[in-house]
Amino acid sequence: MHDDEDASLSSLYREAAGRGADFSALDGKHEVEVAIVGGGLTGLSAAFHLAEAGTSVAVVEARQPGWGASGRNGGQLNPGLKFDPDALEAMFGPERGRALVDLAWLGPDFTLSLIRRLGIDCDARQNGTIRAASHGRAVDILKHTVEKWQHYGMPVRLLDASATTAATGTDRYRAAMLDLRGGDVSPLKLVRGLAAAASSAGAAIYGDSEVKSLTDRSGSWVLETSRGSVAAKRVLIATNGYTDDLWPGLRRSVIPVFSAIAATEPLGGRQASQIMPSRSVLYESGNITVYYRMDAQNRLLIGGRGPMRPLFSADLLPNLTGYAKRLWPSLSQATWTHGWNGRVAMTGDHLPHLHNPAEGVFALLGYNGRGVALSTALGPHLAKLLQGGAVKDFPLAVSPVEPIAFHRFWPIGAKVAIWHGRMKDRLGI
Repeated sequence: MHDDEDASLSSLYREAAGRGADFSALDGKHEVEVAIVGGGLTGLSAAFHLAEAGTSVAVVEARQPGWGASGRNGGQLNPGLKFDPDALEAMFGPERGRALVDLAWLGPDFTLSLIRRLGIDCDARQNGTIRAASHGRAVDILKHTVEKWQHYGMPVRLLDASATTAATGTDRYRAAMLDLRGGDVSPLKLVRGLAAAASSAGAAIYGDSEVKSLTDRSGSWVLETSRGSVAAKRVLIATNGYTDDLWPGLRRSVIPVFSAIAATEPLGGRQASQIMPSRSVLYESGNITVYYRMDAQNRLLIGGRGPMRPLFSADLLPNLTGYAKRLWPSLSQATWTHGWNGRVAMTGDHLPHLHNPAEGVFALLGYNGRGVALSTALGPHLAKLLQGGAVKDFPLAVSPVEPIAFHRFWPIGAKVAIWHGRMKDRLGI
């Protein structure tokens, strides 16, 4: 039986980046101002910005930094959230809503700027994001979105069918929205670069250290592992799709859906130039999202829903590899060298959630598959919050931890939702 470790090891990113430097396990008793549970993009960006500001911080990771979905995702830096800017302002009010819009839509710019500042070698590019629509209702929604985003002064434009074909190399789509702020990275290299930067700035990072308990002791929060402990004034739980029962109810507040990726061998010559010639990243408008990009080595990486269990081979993703061949028939003879997946956290309202369930304890999770740029960009905001800043100044409003009804049946519900979404997409509704 293959477990999630196999899915991590089988990723193209792990092969390309190598094993990397292991961070030693937490051993003995330690005391810091801030402790962070989870060594993904959220935790490491927060840790770097805390350490850079002179705050003592420890990151405690159950495996190694980037082991989870932060190091296995599609590598897309996409502006925005599921909802349009006006909808977010209606939900949260003009001030907080606008702050959230600025954060989410400028996330790629922030992330790429941070990468340049820290000199992180992660194949970062800013060639744009394409949101593509293949049927009537999706096209109508897309056109409406373009109008709304342009109203907010965002640099997006509508591509007609011929322009979309020229940008993508396939005639599958009837229209698309191009946002040149988008881009891509090799995510595991980004995570490792952030870990190295945080460590150099003074953050303590511990790997192979699963937190077994979190206890309030005389005004300090104590994180216990099998070999040591960390006491801190404030704690951030940043475990997203790998959230467990460390804090009551938190695991059941999100659905840990598996998102899968298949990758080809490096493609050469004419074939490489015909697939996504714009080198923008793309995600489809629809009920079930498929996303893809050509990486810096001219491999096609295509992602979407797959088996609701860890996987370790592209052979287990015929829905994705078969779809890629329909988009670009020249791939019929291509070799698919890698297949893997990881768990992303989905929320009921499709927005990330900030929780403050006790004095000094915060949790941030539920990126709904849009976390690469957003989680990185939240780093400086989290740093201010964890230094004692006002919750009202954080871009996300605090919400209570609310377990999702019938959570234990999520694998069945996910399969039904995927089937239903695919049927709606085929019917154009």
